[in-house]
Amino acid sequence: MAIPDYQTIMLPLLRLLSDGQEHQARTTIEQLAEEFSLTNEDRDELLPSGVQSVFNNRVGWARTYLKNAGLIDSPKRGISKITQSGINLLSEGHQQINVSLLRRFPEFRAFQSRRRTPDIQLADTELESVETPEDSLATAYRILRANLESEILQLVKESTPAFFERLVIDLLVKMGYGGSREDAGRAIGRSGDEGIDGVINEDRLGLDVIYLQAKRWDTTVGRPEIQRFAGALQGQRARKGVFITTSGFSREAQEYAANIDSRIILIDGARLARFMAEYNVAVSTIGIYEIKTIDDDYFLEG
Repeated sequence: MAIPDYQTIMLPLLRLLSDGQEHQARTTIEQLAEEFSLTNEDRDELLPSGVQSVFNNRVGWARTYLKNAGLIDSPKRGISKITQSGINLLSEGHQQINVSLLRRFPEFRAFQSRRRTPDIQLADTELESVETPEDSLATAYRILRANLESEILQLVKESTPAFFERLVIDLLVKMGYGGSREDAGRAIGRSGDEGIDGVINEDRLGLDVIYLQAKRWDTTVGRPEIQRFAGALQGQRARKGVFITTSGFSREAQEYAANIDSRIILIDGARLARFMAEYNVAVSTIGIYEIKTIDDDYFLEG
């Protein structure tokens, strides 16, 4: 199933703590993951920061909201225990615990008031959102990134052959292939038909080579083009190849590339734009936001 939002997690979390014992955060997360039947892929899904998993983050926020409503307590860092108020709430038999329900508790209303600072005015709809703050940032990031990649690809398609050649060289060098930019520039040249090709070094020492072909096309690349590319690999005595296009590959082309002995990587327009954004080719950074959390070691030293 999909990773539950933090409000959906609150009731199962409170039920797990209903025995009145102290529970470690790590154990609680494992038990909740089993209850929600999460797969390993679900558990491994990370926030865009790449530092914390989505599920762990949402469990953390569910715990924060319950704690600030006075339903659970943290006797020490990383430990949770249900309070009498939490036991009383469970006895009422609610089918869900959400932000609206938590507002009945004065402690939680005080918590919300603290979040409404003069500099940050939060609407009620924002306070009741099913997204954690990190989720909201992740959603905004994905939208910005998708728009950026779409715009990149359109500009690449409208570019000149010379520009396309330059960006392919820049991207390969940024990714660690082709040696220096000068070396890659000498190895790659235009082959006509709105395309470029060449044989580049896989590493700076030139221990292995990769045959490259890149086509600034609007039409889908089919199996015949990949077959010709595979033949060219043998002619260049290369065992590995990268085929880049601004369009896409047919299913037959992808199946052929996957089933032959030569190692051929297919990079379509969407993947090309994604790599350009990831390796900072033709893009620039306009802002950096740091997300900070408590340093547990610092407090342990006290």
